[in-house]
Amino acid sequence: MVQTVDQRAVNTVRVLAADMTRAANSGHPGGPMGGALMGHVLFSKFLNVSPRNTKFINRDRFVLSNGHCSALQYILLHLLGYDLSMQDLKNFRQLGSKTPGHPEATETPGLEVTTGPLGQGISNAVGLAAAQAHLEAVYNRPDYEIFNNYTYVILGDGCLMEGVALEAVSLAGHWKLGKLICLYDANNITIDGELKVQFSEDAMLRLEACGWHILVVEDGNNDLEAVEKAIEEAKAVKDKPTMIKIKTTIGFGSLIQNEPKVHGAPLSVDDIKQLKEKFGFNPDETFVVPQEVRDLYDARLKQLEEQEKSWNALFDSYSKRFPTEAAEIQRRFSGAMPEGWHEVLPTFSPNDPAMPTRKASEIVLNALSDVIPDIMCGSADVTPSNLTRWKTATTFQHPSTELGDFSGRYILYGVREHAMFAIMNGMACYGGIVPLGGTYLQFMTYGWGSIRLAALMEKRAIYIMTHDSIGLGEDGPTHQPIESLALTRSTPNLLTFRPSDANEVCGSYWAAMNELHRPSVLSLSRHALPNLKGSSAEGTRKGAYILEDQENAQVILLGTGSETSIAVEAAKTLGDEGIATRVVSMPCTELYDEQSDEYKKSVFTPGVPVISIEALGTWGWERYAHVRVGMRNRFGASAPYKQLYEKFNITADALVKKAKLAINHFNKIGYVPDLNLDL
Repeated sequence: MVQTVDQRAVNTVRVLAADMTRAANSGHPGGPMGGALMGHVLFSKFLNVSPRNTKFINRDRFVLSNGHCSALQYILLHLLGYDLSMQDLKNFRQLGSKTPGHPEATETPGLEVTTGPLGQGISNAVGLAAAQAHLEAVYNRPDYEIFNNYTYVILGDGCLMEGVALEAVSLAGHWKLGKLICLYDANNITIDGELKVQFSEDAMLRLEACGWHILVVEDGNNDLEAVEKAIEEAKAVKDKPTMIKIKTTIGFGSLIQNEPKVHGAPLSVDDIKQLKEKFGFNPDETFVVPQEVRDLYDARLKQLEEQEKSWNALFDSYSKRFPTEAAEIQRRFSGAMPEGWHEVLPTFSPNDPAMPTRKASEIVLNALSDVIPDIMCGSADVTPSNLTRWKTATTFQHPSTELGDFSGRYILYGVREHAMFAIMNGMACYGGIVPLGGTYLQFMTYGWGSIRLAALMEKRAIYIMTHDSIGLGEDGPTHQPIESLALTRSTPNLLTFRPSDANEVCGSYWAAMNELHRPSVLSLSRHALPNLKGSSAEGTRKGAYILEDQENAQVILLGTGSETSIAVEAAKTLGDEGIATRVVSMPCTELYDEQSDEYKKSVFTPGVPVISIEALGTWGWERYAHVRVGMRNRFGASAPYKQLYEKFNITADALVKKAKLAINHFNKIGYVPDLNLDL
């Protein structure tokens, strides 16, 4: 059979996917084999990237949403000239390789996002496309299309079943993101069987109802021209995202093609042999790329290098015409904050009125929004409660709606917590944007999968989580977080801030904004808190610090968030009774853990009992305190917040009693043992 070079390239991808999964004795060959044609057309004819400069600002962004098909992406990156060698393909799924089982942006050159759980990739892509639309609106000028890249996605049936994807594609259609183009690998097979056993709706009608442009390719196994024509048509549609449904056969060419078992296990040796013979390859050779395929992709690489040179020349000219904007673009994509930005942070004194820390957050956002254009903030339909919108904010909307425009920096996500977090990840991955998003702390777990991926990807995103404890009161236990911060505090590479007053809110933003490679959760109160004497933004950045002290302290009261003021009240009572007491505020356990041993000993003097207080579950505080005051193995209740603090014994009186018990106990046994005592 005579094959064109494009057909030869497609079949090369198919046999390489079979070789990779067989060598690893692990992986998913079926999807890469079925999606090989669409992947080849996209990478060899459309994708405008820079394999030698993966940070090229105006590159097209490609997302493999069905991340189990990672072999497909790795092969295409290798062919296109990225720093991904044939040896890397041979090391698929091995320890320390550049080719892990699912795409990880921190491990593989050329990857834009980390996709693992289905639905995340397409949702991230909405954020990537939204970021492009925003930066285009802010920085492009007549004759200077600095930002005009496309976002391309390959996704599968599973992605379109996931709830997060449904939320995200709804927003993409609402925003009319015309530079978002998705290739839907419609192979009609899932792990549990044929698609009809679990998914009978017309997903394309649903997307059309969401405002998407829909195209269909009937033969995604063989018809290169149809796929190419569909992508060209999609690029011509400027006011709608496009979904191209491409009908394929999973495991195309295999003896078990179109069967569920070809999805997630390597092909047999005999199957791979007949596959290679069928496609014109030597069955005794592995990991082979024919020279004509190399030549095709080398030619494409040269085209891409010329396109990047053209953009660089355009940006040089832009820099001369618009030097301020050009410098700002470069600063933003470096991740650096504007010089001296933190100097606008306000300061507060005990004489200032008490306020909820969510209100302090609003004050800080109003100060920062004018000096940090990188900020794009939003809320999942609770803006008046989160207080995440600053006074001069314009809403991010397609200009045709007359509800805002793409230069707007405030995003109305609707009741879509998970999509909000996933879209924030996409924005952070695009570059030049610091995404912030708000909801209630208890609803954070609606989108936890995306927050976890932000930590895994080492991306700066800031989650403004209000209504942070039983202190929210009457809304009751469905809204009162008990376990939420135990989850965030135990997650690697994620900072959790629970500030006790307005100064600590400033310090939390100061620290979070400076974290280029870590996301941050800001846990903020609904009820008013006093501004504490001794509180400081600088101390917050160390995670924990001495708020107030008495000479030769016999006990240390450790407070966080709204309960720090209760610790201050208890310390006064103890002091009046002649018991010298230190109060430590700990707004961020993770930052404290990173301090020197010397500093830690200066805050928590060895041999002095520590009593913690937090109106959440007590799990985790055994790392810092001998005795804990908080919610023990139960949920909250619906009542005014002051009554709840009394009911659950999270009070100054309870803290005083615990402190006395601890002091007496340790005096009795003659020493203060290791942490984790239950009194």
